[in-house]
Amino acid sequence: MATLQASPSDVASNLRGQKLPSWAPWAIGVGSIVLSGLIFGLTGDSFNKARFAVLAALLFIVLLTGASFAVEGRRQAVDRLFTTFVYSAFVLAVAPLFSIIYYTLSQGIGVIDGGFLTHSMFTISEDSFGGGAYHAIIGTLIVTAIAAVFAVPIGVLTAVYLVEYGEGKRFAKAVSFFVDVMTGIPSIVAGLFIFTFWLLTLGFQKSGFAGALSLVILMLPVIVRSTEEILRLVPHELREASYALGVPKWKTITKIVLPTAFSGIVTGVMLAIARAMGETAPLLLLVGVQAKISFDPFADPMSTLPTFIYSQLGSAAGNPDAPGTARAWGAAVTLIAIIMIFNLLARFVGRFTRARG
Repeated sequence: MATLQASPSDVASNLRGQKLPSWAPWAIGVGSIVLSGLIFGLTGDSFNKARFAVLAALLFIVLLTGASFAVEGRRQAVDRLFTTFVYSAFVLAVAPLFSIIYYTLSQGIGVIDGGFLTHSMFTISEDSFGGGAYHAIIGTLIVTAIAAVFAVPIGVLTAVYLVEYGEGKRFAKAVSFFVDVMTGIPSIVAGLFIFTFWLLTLGFQKSGFAGALSLVILMLPVIVRSTEEILRLVPHELREASYALGVPKWKTITKIVLPTAFSGIVTGVMLAIARAMGETAPLLLLVGVQAKISFDPFADPMSTLPTFIYSQLGSAAGNPDAPGTARAWGAAVTLIAIIMIFNLLARFVGRFTRARG
């Protein structure tokens, strides 16, 4: 009696079942967009980009899930549904970022030129065109550099203590607790603390150094937490191998642990610097606004890009065509560009050190 044997390809096809063609999601996506446009046209509703995108996304999810259920079965339809939810969550997460960058660039890129980047607002009326943000750029770099000089070594050494020396100790637990508390401190509270201590109690005047002190408070928890997590990722086998060779603990940390975690530490430092560069509230209290260029962070008020944006929008009084509004958008683009440049430099340094290691 002869027996029929299925070929391996037929067995594999039966196990896999039917599948939607690779072009089906794209076709359904295009159809969802067209159908969404038809719905807006037939209902006579005013066109709105946000509502159009939401309607098209909902139609895409429903149509793709229905097509998958009809062709592939329930299990594949559920899989496609949740895969679509994951991609949708990603789009929802990055959409505000790209929309902010796009809108800021569209409003401010036309203001950026050589004059804007190399001239200050000294002798320039806020109601007239001209001037630039050179003094604010210098102030931002000086204040952030001073804050980094204090915050980076203190934050990194604190993280080294928590990971390498403070395991299980009460003092380390107390330090970790206060770092967590500092993470949630609003920036205005840090500014008020320095204002009370540095200006009212000690009698100093508004200056870039006072603003830098408030930024140190805001940068420290970011640096400590990021560095701590990176140091914990360094394999213990590297430490044990160093100890087995008779290397002291301090030299193991400086020669093995820190170089291994260097790229991650740099990333955490840049996150802290990016946060500090965008702070406005404490700088308004402690640094003030200055129309001319000031290189002395200890004596005079200084302008920074966030305070420059605030002052220019205040002078515009809500008028989108006012010169102050244009200068504010130009300063915003400049601030984004500076932060991006610093992040690119940090990534380059991290890759270079990793390649050398």
